[in-house]
Amino acid sequence: MGGAEERTFYRTCGPARFLSIMRPHDDGITGGGTLSWWSVQGPKRWVTPEPDAQVVNRLASETSLPLLLARLLALRGIEDGASALRFLSPNLSHLHDPWLMQDMSAAVACLRRTIQAKEKILIYGDYDVDGTMATVVLLAALNSEGAAVEAHVPHRLREGYGIQSEILTQAAREGVRVVVTVDTGIREHQALNHARQLGLSVVVTDHHLPAETLPDACAILNPHRADCRYPDKNLAGVGVACKLAQALLGEKLSERLLGSYLKLVALGTIADIAPLTGENRIIARLGLEGLTRSARAPAESASGGRAGLWSLLSVAGLEGRVVSAADVAFRLAPRLNAAGRMESARDVIDLFSRSSLVEARSIAERLENMNRSRQKHEEEMLDEIKGLMASGKGREPRFTLVFSGEGWHRGVIGIVAQRIVELYQRPALVISVEDGVGYGSGRSIPGFHLLNALCSVKEHFTRFGGHAQAAGFSLPAANIQRLEEEFECHAHSVLTERDFDRLLRIDAELSLAQIDRALYEQVKHLEPFGLGNPTPVFRSKVALVGVPRILKEKHLKIWVRAGGKTVPAIGWGMGGWAAELAHNSCLEIAFTLAENDYQGETTLQLHLKDIHPMGTGIAMIK
Repeated sequence: MGGAEERTFYRTCGPARFLSIMRPHDDGITGGGTLSWWSVQGPKRWVTPEPDAQVVNRLASETSLPLLLARLLALRGIEDGASALRFLSPNLSHLHDPWLMQDMSAAVACLRRTIQAKEKILIYGDYDVDGTMATVVLLAALNSEGAAVEAHVPHRLREGYGIQSEILTQAAREGVRVVVTVDTGIREHQALNHARQLGLSVVVTDHHLPAETLPDACAILNPHRADCRYPDKNLAGVGVACKLAQALLGEKLSERLLGSYLKLVALGTIADIAPLTGENRIIARLGLEGLTRSARAPAESASGGRAGLWSLLSVAGLEGRVVSAADVAFRLAPRLNAAGRMESARDVIDLFSRSSLVEARSIAERLENMNRSRQKHEEEMLDEIKGLMASGKGREPRFTLVFSGEGWHRGVIGIVAQRIVELYQRPALVISVEDGVGYGSGRSIPGFHLLNALCSVKEHFTRFGGHAQAAGFSLPAANIQRLEEEFECHAHSVLTERDFDRLLRIDAELSLAQIDRALYEQVKHLEPFGLGNPTPVFRSKVALVGVPRILKEKHLKIWVRAGGKTVPAIGWGMGGWAAELAHNSCLEIAFTLAENDYQGETTLQLHLKDIHPMGTGIAMIK
């Protein structure tokens, strides 16, 4: 920290205002001189947990797995051979019985009565990937049962999050008798009371945390209900919707059809950053296998219900490739989310409803254009916030970051909040102010339950909801300053400075001599990686070979050597390290294993996560 003066400030700069803290530094964010306390390149504290040696040996013995893979499994909570094999080879039979979910019988009975009576059903969705995929899954299931069903996905800017009474009123006028909510509804007491007054029956399917009392509905499917005995509490909204589809279709749901649904369920589950453990791991693994088959299918086979998915995979550059969880998170999800962020998520529903490849391709290309627009708005907003952070003054460090701006695009505030958390390691709220109303989105860090935090200051909100790591809300703009202050006070009551450490979990020490194709394939058996099952990170002592390079003005490329073996390594966004490494020939690096495809040749390389320079005293690492 170099004795730098700590600063806190509250500032107004153009339309944006914020309450935040920083230390002064050379370049605002990405470092080059003294690394900022706020900088994304700030030092990380490496933590190397040690699994129980007996568990590791037992796993290796019972499964004939290599010791390294047994160690990685033990670190992920796997303690016996049967659990290890189940983890490594999930299949459809491992999915839980949908009838274990509280109110499933009531939900299915309600839908079957409505279908038999030929009455109208409305699916009330949400505009993110989780909500739209849940809508598509239930639309397909209900249509296959001959239901008279339509879907409504709210317009983010005109309607906002949650269930709007006006939409329910219009639905009742048009003859709707049953409303099925997906990825929403668990806290919508007022709207659901209005539905009952209109004579509507409501089936809620949701995965967000309930309030102290449940809303009035004929059935509520949510594994977070206190009285729900469903084994896995971590399903995404689309996972809950899929459970309803499973129960509704029963024996009509063939393995092939369920596998088709799981492709969409995996999209929503991974996009919603649900833990990829338990049932979600099964969904993600099998769904990604299905997405890969779709990506490798020839264009002429993309007809009927396959046209939309194939077109999406094509515009995302995944045609013919193996589709990974990272591809879903960084290629597919942003394009699907762009519709709801920038215009209307109805485009996503239409994409998966088109049987014509020409029509589906046209919608997919529109999503691509909206995603580019989203990226532009996001970068502009983030640049504004970085500028504010780089110019502040004050004394006391804060535990939270709150930003608000007139006219900020509501569709990107959530993703900007996530970027802020990644940059500054603080819970963040980003608020767009329009006509005296603030529309906000928040993201959090491990150890800080965001929904609980918002509950502690709920008197300031018009409405709010979410879960531990993400939330949304609206409030009068006049309440924003008090929200900032009380949100900060709550953070001080539950966090300490240690919670802001940039921790890097190391799974094992690995020599360069051990790195080969066989080892890489062993590690890949743990996929898909994500929350709850992170990509394994290794550490190794190496010597720097040659001069570090900077690629595209921000990425670091180096070659490292140990035990007579030289391996290339890439540090994404780590270009600022080049000058530091020029004075160090001996390093300890933290990295993940990856492939590099170049001109038709596939080689292994290291993806750097952090670097600890060790000086120039050792000419070569052995």
